[in-house]
Amino acid sequence: MRITRAVVPSLFTVLNMFCGFGSVIRTAQGDYVLASWFILLAAVFDAFDGVMARITKSSSDFGVQFDSLSDIVSFGVAPSFLVYNLYLHTQEPFGMLVASMPMVFGALRLARFNSQLGSYDRDFFKGLPIPGAAMMIAAFVLSFYREGAGLNSLETSLLVPMLIILSLLMVSSMKYDTIPKFSTRGIKQHPLRFTIGIAALTAIAITRGQALFPFLVFYVATGPLRYIVRFIQHSLHPVGKNLEEKDTEITSVDV
Repeated sequence: MRITRAVVPSLFTVLNMFCGFGSVIRTAQGDYVLASWFILLAAVFDAFDGVMARITKSSSDFGVQFDSLSDIVSFGVAPSFLVYNLYLHTQEPFGMLVASMPMVFGALRLARFNSQLGSYDRDFFKGLPIPGAAMMIAAFVLSFYREGAGLNSLETSLLVPMLIILSLLMVSSMKYDTIPKFSTRGIKQHPLRFTIGIAALTAIAITRGQALFPFLVFYVATGPLRYIVRFIQHSLHPVGKNLEEKDTEITSVDV
């Protein structure tokens, strides 16, 4: 077997999958805090495998499929198993159904993304990315779970709606910002994204992780908020919308 530079991003993908497996093991042992940290660490490795693929110029169909399989473990199976063991096992049979939603809808999200890989918008994700949903679940546990006490009644009442909303957002057509390339050109193209990202990382570091959940809530909310704003704009300016559609038709005819 010949070792090529493609092994570098694949190594980060393996570490991503290993963290997902570690989360499942820790959940089975009742250590929900460490299980959540494993999911967050998996997200870090998931971000780096793409970066390494670009640096080594070793992107491939194999890497895309391998990354998706890894994501199913770390961001589908692991968070579903986590919330089931944490609380939803007490709500059978409804609990198992709801707990499986991040895994099932996450798999659908990845399958749709892979099938549209050649035509997707590089500035936006179509639907909430599966790592984002998994990170929010992990951050929820880290923010509210207490050793020996678990979750209180208010927190458990929020868990089920949160899982359903996250799952539906993953398979929606709502737009979410992608992570821009860390380069001079990327910063010039998306200065606001970089500013918000740096501010969020600073706040998370200063608060020792306490700001992670509010930031993820903000990110998840950007999809519906963007959709509502665009809907209102189109409702207030239907003429502009019609002209836009006519221009598109004329352009397509000309081409």
